[in-house]
Amino acid sequence: MISLTSHSLLTQYEIRNTLTRALERQFTNQRVLVLIPDHTRSLPLPFLFRTLVEILRDTQQLDFMVALGTHPPLSDESLNRLVGISAEERTTIFRHVGLLNHAWDNPAALVTLGTMEQDEIKQIAGARWHESLPNRVDIRLNKAALEYDHILILGPTFPHEVVGFSGGAKYLFPGISGAEMINATHWLGALAGVVGTIGVKDTPVRAMIHAAAQRLKTPVTLIALTVEGVGLCGLFIGDHVSAWNEAADFSSQRHIRWCDKPFQRVLSAAPPMYDELWTGAKAMYKLEPAVAVGGEVVIYAPHLDVVSHVHGKYIYEVGYHILDYFLADWERFKHIPLGVLAHSTHLRGSGVMENGIEKPNVRVTLASKISPEDCARLNLGYLDPAKVGIAEWQNREEEGILYVPKAGEILYRLK
Repeated sequence: MISLTSHSLLTQYEIRNTLTRALERQFTNQRVLVLIPDHTRSLPLPFLFRTLVEILRDTQQLDFMVALGTHPPLSDESLNRLVGISAEERTTIFRHVGLLNHAWDNPAALVTLGTMEQDEIKQIAGARWHESLPNRVDIRLNKAALEYDHILILGPTFPHEVVGFSGGAKYLFPGISGAEMINATHWLGALAGVVGTIGVKDTPVRAMIHAAAQRLKTPVTLIALTVEGVGLCGLFIGDHVSAWNEAADFSSQRHIRWCDKPFQRVLSAAPPMYDELWTGAKAMYKLEPAVAVGGEVVIYAPHLDVVSHVHGKYIYEVGYHILDYFLADWERFKHIPLGVLAHSTHLRGSGVMENGIEKPNVRVTLASKISPEDCARLNLGYLDPAKVGIAEWQNREEEGILYVPKAGEILYRLK
């Protein structure tokens, strides 16, 4: 285990030196697969890509796979942009390096490592067990994970709405897994609720991911990153459990803002890297724990014009609702993929059902290119983004009004 942390940003020299000490000549003549995030995660990936390619120059084969989960696949142009290379460089100096997409919905791309039976799922879920969870889960993974001598996971660790803290084995499940693990883990997270999960290190979903990862025989090394702004302040390299543990501890120090009192209104600006509401919803997840009951979160995303490229059909069918809304009428909703229902509850937030009436704790308003009619259909409020005056939200925290200029990564919680 090798780690490096700083109260300021690490220099490129420090990062390169640490990666070299940990990885150089460790994989000579081996086939190595590096799992990386897509554009919806902040990290200096172009620098890290070039650095790793140089350090791992003595491998027999070196490929990078984007751990997409169910995010849309990237075009060749987008893959090049993700790792910071030109089309010409890809066919010349990087021609020996593969850039691959995960395909969660292609059975031919997946292999089954085993099955998680109901008894194991119940034990992992504990008090969060609910009969809506599947009785058994096939643990399917991209078959590439078995075709290499070693897997490197490269990715940041942030507070996360489904698993508590992101990173680590999450790049396997759900990162390069099949739909069964994606749906089961996300629904288990929904049963625990965002407020009870996000920024919590030991969660049922993390336990489920680690249990599934034990079925994988290919050795795994984790390069866990603590990202701040556009740089790194933490770097942890080791086995995927130990390195993730340290990264999550450091993330809890750097990525959680503790607030003295709840906010009544929040303007939560989703950055352009969230190009669909499926990911832009993080602007709600990271704020809800610090919002008063009856308060409002405005997701300000003037660039955003789509709910989900992959799951939009189902989301429009069910809309956004609290967990108990679905559980109260489960027969009506059980045909919807559990991952979609989980996303719905995460964005709508906590709340209660009273006499058959849904009462969310927080009002969610969308200020984007998604129309007022669609927002009504989705059970969300609408605000014309052109009428949002950011200056009216700034410097008003004492009044219970908060403006977050880049929402989605820093978690706000009450002391």
